[in-house]
Amino acid sequence: MTEPTTPQTPSPNTFETEEPLRKGEYSRQGEFHRNLNPNWSYYPVYVNKVALIDELLRKYGCQSGKTLDAGCGEGVLVEKYAQQGWDIKGVDKNYASAYVEEGSITQLPFADNTFDTLLCLDVLEHLYYNDQKQAIKEIRRVVKPGGTLLFSCPNLAHFTSRLKLMFRGKLLRTASVGHHPGDRPMLEYEELFEKAGFRIQERQGIFPTVPPIYRFVMRHPAKSAGLLRLLRKVPFPVGWNFQVLFVCKLQKEVAS
Repeated sequence: MTEPTTPQTPSPNTFETEEPLRKGEYSRQGEFHRNLNPNWSYYPVYVNKVALIDELLRKYGCQSGKTLDAGCGEGVLVEKYAQQGWDIKGVDKNYASAYVEEGSITQLPFADNTFDTLLCLDVLEHLYYNDQKQAIKEIRRVVKPGGTLLFSCPNLAHFTSRLKLMFRGKLLRTASVGHHPGDRPMLEYEELFEKAGFRIQERQGIFPTVPPIYRFVMRHPAKSAGLLRLLRKVPFPVGWNFQVLFVCKLQKEVAS
């Protein structure tokens, strides 16, 4: 998937009169997760990701207890669930508002064993490899033993990327190297989680990049959200998908 193109003009905050703090991509592009552009190449994946996250959170009973969305951007999900009565916080290094605290996922500003549920959605790929390990260490620190974790990660080894490597000797990255310096295949993310003591409960894929599907979605993102929703019901191998969601449980004891 090519580097996503997003709206370039920042939009006013829609849920708080006080202007939020915006840095990095949010100062350049505005609140592009809140104000979705249907022609954004990532649009159909994002729409399906949000729907699947909601399904998984409810399936695993995450409505109760304390929840953290780490690297939450504008805090779209934080706002949504807070308004439904959830005890949820958001943290992001490039954004702060009534719903989001400024802070880094590699040094989370929370005490040990604070949260019952933690979301880390499309964050790890933006970190360098060493920073990924530090972020996961911090995530493990702030989650209670037995807690639930939900990660979403783009998969460097999606189907079309494998074909490109086979026939052209080069992987099709999920974004530019500068945007996703920590790009990994799905199984490498699994190894990171398991080494940290996260037991994987479930894997769900979005967007199997079989060439005819891939070409259609790239050319017609605004028309593709429904197609990807239907394809979630087709038993493609999870590793063929562009996006993978992992539901994990933090084990109470980690084997040495």
